[in-house]
Amino acid sequence: MRVLGIGDNVVDKYVHLKTMYPGGNALNFSVFAKKLGVDSAFIGVFGDDREAGHVESTLRELEIDISRCRHYSGENGCARVTLKEGDRVFLGSNEGGVTRLNPLQLDEKDKAYIKEFAMMHTGLYSHTGHLLSELQSLGVPISFDFSDDFEDEQVEKYIGYADFSFFSCSHMSDEATQDYIRNKFKRAGQLIVATRGSDRSMAYDGHQFYFEAPRFVEAVDTMGAGDSFITAFLLSYLKDHDIQTAMRKGSEFAAECCLVEGSFGFGVTYE
Repeated sequence: MRVLGIGDNVVDKYVHLKTMYPGGNALNFSVFAKKLGVDSAFIGVFGDDREAGHVESTLRELEIDISRCRHYSGENGCARVTLKEGDRVFLGSNEGGVTRLNPLQLDEKDKAYIKEFAMMHTGLYSHTGHLLSELQSLGVPISFDFSDDFEDEQVEKYIGYADFSFFSCSHMSDEATQDYIRNKFKRAGQLIVATRGSDRSMAYDGHQFYFEAPRFVEAVDTMGAGDSFITAFLLSYLKDHDIQTAMRKGSEFAAECCLVEGSFGFGVTYE
């Protein structure tokens, strides 16, 4: 089994530590899949600054295939972050840098390459919305992360393309979250999952809900917790199509990842 992250890569600059860590939703998926023992690749856009160089060198060290990535002159995706009692707080970003300014366009070699994978994952910050119809036509299941600041217009525009949709709903009550994801269900075979921070996560398959309590740990850093849940959930589901087991695997791996600084480590200092 091989899986693909397609879209955003960033460095998260921890301003209180003067340290930057690789991250980004699509990139994290590829890295976490590798950590879980699954061959993975990443397609995205890199700048030509030190930040881009750090992300690229990290992916090469982890032996993640980046052979279909693009390079442009300019700033790599970058976000400024701090921590409050282990919980990550975003302070601002360059909104994806070159990824936003130079959106991916697929050629025939890209399409043939993507067809080799069992699953692809992208998301709201990946700047890939314009590709979803094209990606769907390739016959590879699509996972899409709507994160925590989704708007109904965006959801309605993209969710029909996704076989797996993920929402971060810690700002919503349990009942409101159930109502929301039930109402967003579009077609048979689709799964919609909502994580809710320290409250139970839930999944909906068009017929019933599945629930799973989070695993509580003394968090070092919650950066990447949602991405790690998504990755473990998807890999488990691809293996045996058991939703409840996938929920459990997601919660367990998310807890593990909260014990690591940055999304997955590999920090370097910056000025």
